[in-house]
Amino acid sequence: MLSVWKSILHPVIGMLHLPALPGAPRGERSLDQIREAVLQDADTLLAGGVNGLMLENFGDVPFFPRRVAAHTVAAMTAIGVAVRERFEAPLGINVLRNDGLSALAIAAAIGADFIRVNVLSGARVTDQGIIEGIAHDLLRERRMLNAGHVLILADVNVKHSAPLAARPIEEEVSDLVERAGADALIVTGAATGTPAG
Repeated sequence: MLSVWKSILHPVIGMLHLPALPGAPRGERSLDQIREAVLQDADTLLAGGVNGLMLENFGDVPFFPRRVAAHTVAAMTAIGVAVRERFEAPLGINVLRNDGLSALAIAAAIGADFIRVNVLSGARVTDQGIIEGIAHDLLRERRMLNAGHVLILADVNVKHSAPLAARPIEEEVSDLVERAGADALIVTGAATGTPAG
C-alpha cells in the first residue's frame, strides 16, 4: 500500500464523483464548472479527514462497459491535473465502468498514486453486459509506461454486478492478488452507498 498510509489501519478514500462530463448524455456543465466543483469537493473531503481522494466519472451514465471516449480521458486528465496541483493528498483514478487502461494512462500522466479497477480478473454480469477482467493488458501496460508506482486497487465481488458462476470469495481474493496482480483490494456493498456485507 502507499507509504503514507502505512500507519493507518483503514485509510479512507474520499470519492470525487464527477457530474456528467462534456459529451456524456447528461452533460450540462462546462469543464471549468466541473473543475471548480470538484476542487471544492476535494477541499471539503480533506478538511473532513479523508486520507486520499479518488476521481471517478460517476455522472457519465450509461457507462461504456470497457473503453471510454477520448474526450472523457481528456476531461478527466484536465480535472486530475487541477486536483493534483492544488492538493498533496494521495490521488486515485477510476474510469467507469472498467477502463483501467485509461485510468492508468491518466494516473501516469498526472502523477496520481493509484487506480481502481472494478473487474480486474474473472467476469461479471453487469447492467453494461458481461465485463471481463483486464489484468493481462493492464499489467503489461503498466510495465510499458514504467508506471509501477501506480498501484492497482481491485474490487472484490464488485457492486452492481453478479458473478457468472458461484465461487468462494476466498478464491476470488486469492486470484486477484496472486494471479491478477492487485496491490490492494476494495470491498463494497451490493450498490453505491450500501454497506459491505
